[in-house]
Amino acid sequence: MSSPKSQKIDLNADYPCPCGRKGRLVPITLTEAFGCNKCQQIFVVEENGQVIEQLSTTYPYKKAWLWTGSRWLRAHSGLKEYYLPLTIVILLVPLVIWLPLAWRSASGSASIVPWVLLALILAVLPALILWLAYRN
Repeated sequence: MSSPKSQKIDLNADYPCPCGRKGRLVPITLTEAFGCNKCQQIFVVEENGQVIEQLSTTYPYKKAWLWTGSRWLRAHSGLKEYYLPLTIVILLVPLVIWLPLAWRSASGSASIVPWVLLALILAVLPALILWLAYRN
């Protein structure tokens, strides 16, 4: 299944808001930007003229969309494509490193349970931080 081809954005036209709030993007005079009449967001047209980017005060959470002629498609998915493999690596690497060390250090009478819990906590903490940072 091929993806729809993006079209150049006309700076004098109005478009539906990509945020999904049933608003309209209206051109802002003397700029290469659009403003939504419902959600009050400002969108800037990128240099190639085919992508709009939402202006945001929180830089890592910027969103961008391509206009297909009838609807908006998300552009620049960023880390989301690698979210699952990266999370698995973040979970497995500490476990692979810590569990053999815990197994060796657990002599006959010492319990391995605290080491396993420590390894799980150290593995889940970065995964939780990654999830919180990129859940949008």
